[in-house]
Amino acid sequence: MDLALEIARTLLPLAIVGGIAVFVIKRMERKYKKGSLGKKKSKGAQNLLDSLIPLGMLSGCVVGILLSIFSPISLLSAITLGAGIGFLFGYFAYEIYSKKE
Repeated sequence: MDLALEIARTLLPLAIVGGIAVFVIKRMERKYKKGSLGKKKSKGAQNLLDSLIPLGMLSGCVVGILLSIFSPISLLSAITLGAGIGFLFGYFAYEIYSKKE
């Protein structure tokens, strides 16, 4: 029973992040096929728009590391969940910023 719980504790963050990644990639693929990806007029604004998802992942990793320092969550699980949740938040920021004129 202890082994099954440890395996579940290890694989659950990976399954959650995998689901988030599939969701975001499929949404971006659908937007690409429709031709409705975010476009900005200035080069700086377009660079920011293109960088929102990776910046979300980096900030999620930092939050995950800080969370693992101050709580009993393992470092690997915290980084995995942080990057996945940051990926999702970066996508939401991309969606919001691409709609602003």
